Amino acid sequence: MMKKLILLIFLGFIAIGVKAQNNDFKSSKTQFMIRGYGHMGYESIKTNGNTESTYDGGSFSPIFMFKHSDRLMFESELEFEINEGTLEIGFEYADIMYVLNDYMTIRGGKFLLPFGTFMERLHPSWVNRMPTKPLGFGHDGIAPGSGVGVELRGAFRMGTSTVNYSFYNTNGPAIKTPNGVEPAEAGMLAFNNLIDNNNSTAFGGRIGLLPFANNSTEVGFSFYSTDKVGATGSPYENLGANLYALDFSFVKQLPSLGGTFDIKSQYNNSKIDNIVYTVEEDPGVFEDLNFDNQSHSFYAQISYRPTMSGDKFLKNLEFVYRYSEVRTPEGSGFESNKQESAFGLNYWISWRSLIKLNYQSITGEGGHDVIGSFDQKGVFLHWAIGF
Repeated sequence: MMKKLILLIFLGFIAIGVKAQNNDFKSSKTQFMIRGYGHMGYESIKTNGNTESTYDGGSFSPIFMFKHSDRLMFESELEFEINEGTLEIGFEYADIMYVLNDYMTIRGGKFLLPFGTFMERLHPSWVNRMPTKPLGFGHDGIAPGSGVGVELRGAFRMGTSTVNYSFYNTNGPAIKTPNGVEPAEAGMLAFNNLIDNNNSTAFGGRIGLLPFANNSTEVGFSFYSTDKVGATGSPYENLGANLYALDFSFVKQLPSLGGTFDIKSQYNNSKIDNIVYTVEEDPGVFEDLNFDNQSHSFYAQISYRPTMSGDKFLKNLEFVYRYSEVRTPEGSGFESNKQESAFGLNYWISWRSLIKLNYQSITGEGGHDVIGSFDQKGVFLHWAIGF
């Protein structure tokens, strides 16, 4: 009897151990993934009569994603880019996301701002149909690209339509001043504020409406506002800034035209409170710049791909045209009024890799380090891939 009892106890311990071991080897919900994109190419650009031709060393942008559970996730993107012969490393974003329910997600950290759609959705090299950004985006752009803070976003159905939304609070932008690195840019906003320069944050958001059940069309309105853009204690501390954007998207395969049309556009407007900027033009020579600090930019792009063609080569071609413009304050040190027309022919190697051949013409007045008329013509041959 005692032997049977001991045997049963022994077998019980074995069963408990096996069960515990099985629990230890249950599949985990945690997942780690590396995605990203990159590009390289050749460029020949003629600016005001001076031609520069070079192979573009391109960029490599790995995106790290970690899924801790069905609700908790982390993502981050770095950018390695060769610019004018040197390697530049950029910290694009890093944020934590938590899914509250089917209609709400909260995230915090540094994230791409949904101010319009271009910077958040369309700027990666394999998504952007052109080798360059539209005027008004990127360096010297008037639209914010990323911010450090918190965001609440989500989407919900409204009949046959879909509404998506985002509201965020981030470190506010900083105003460039005559005492800065580039005095001529006094009055411009610097958005990449990892640490706030005053006690006033920025509030922003975007509401998008997809009115049709097939989600082919989307219209959106964005805003971005702050009461203070100057450093605490400076003469510019109490300057406020208000920005807004309108965006539009249409993607649909049209059997009557034998292919897919993709239309994108965005309008940006920026208004900063006025103040007189005293800029040292030459050593000991000062000039007061008094201007209405309002800027705007706009781009519209249309592409057509004969996806219904029976010819494999033809159906992988894509024809693209883009128009963009930017206008910054008249009388400022960074005054410009430029227009861009760009034509492109793309070949899709796969759904996430393409070769882009592009001709671009930018004309107008002023711009970064330019006084007077501006005339630039460029030919670009780029290969981009997403992974």
